[in-house]
Amino acid sequence: MRDDAYDPVDTRIGARLAELRARAGWSLDELAGRSGVSRSTLSRAERAETSATAAVLNRLCHVYGRTMSQLLSEVEAEPAALVRAAEQQVWQDRASGFVRRSVSPPHAGLRGELVEGRLTPGADLAYDRPPVPGLEQHLWVLAGALEVTAGPAEHRLDAGDCLRMRVFGPTRFRCRGTGEARYVLAVVRP
Repeated sequence: MRDDAYDPVDTRIGARLAELRARAGWSLDELAGRSGVSRSTLSRAERAETSATAAVLNRLCHVYGRTMSQLLSEVEAEPAALVRAAEQQVWQDRASGFVRRSVSPPHAGLRGELVEGRLTPGADLAYDRPPVPGLEQHLWVLAGALEVTAGPAEHRLDAGDCLRMRVFGPTRFRCRGTGEARYVLAVVRP
């Protein structure tokens, strides 16, 4: 088991990942081949022996055809129409300095969702592919400064700036300031 404190969210995520793999009828080796994530990392994440990074979850979401918000909502009991701030799902990737809050409750019948992201100074979050190709994203910086790369295009964003993009390839989010970067991401599935 991990040295740090027990995290029930990681346990539920691990169980859901194992369930999705079993439902697809894939071995750990087959999922490793499809996702590009090592067999040992997949096994440890499914058993909640490690907290999966945002990059690993993104690769798995891509393989399973869902957004990260959908995956995280699937580990909650039941989606609600109203989610109070204190009840919003918060997940963090300690390795990259990324904190993600599911602001709006994802729902299978809806295409859009809101996510709050926070990156610590110097944080660098890279995804090698979108969870769903053609995903539409509107990124609004609330505080700090971000550098966003979507495919070949690089954008420097400051507080108040908004970037709209449709994601088909790699993306990268870097906190380029001395303070934390905080932003809202509106995600719309194609």
